[in-house]
Amino acid sequence: MKLENIHHFFQSPQPIFLGPELAVCYLLSVLSNCESYGTELLLNLEKAYPIFRLSDTVLYSAIKFLEDEQAITSYWQKVESRGRPRRMYKLVPQWQARAVELAALWQNYAQQKCFV
Repeated sequence: MKLENIHHFFQSPQPIFLGPELAVCYLLSVLSNCESYGTELLLNLEKAYPIFRLSDTVLYSAIKFLEDEQAITSYWQKVESRGRPRRMYKLVPQWQARAVELAALWQNYAQQKCFV
């Protein structure tokens, strides 16, 4: 280790990986506004919240959880500028109120972490 490494660490902090609870709340915050597919959900997280990351494993386990809870459904769709069809996820209308509540938890958490 070198002294410069310490300064570099604080100038470019390591990303924070979301656990399953935060992933569920993040997904609901996105899906309560629009439909999306897995890769897009990952890229949008990095773009909107650069300090956060979401692994594929946690993403798809959160999606599976929400499908089992019947909060979201999915369907296949060909996405413009993409070669193959994507599995699109959308919020079930009956879950809108609960999604807004859980999305607020994500937004409060993200805001605290981003402005600390």
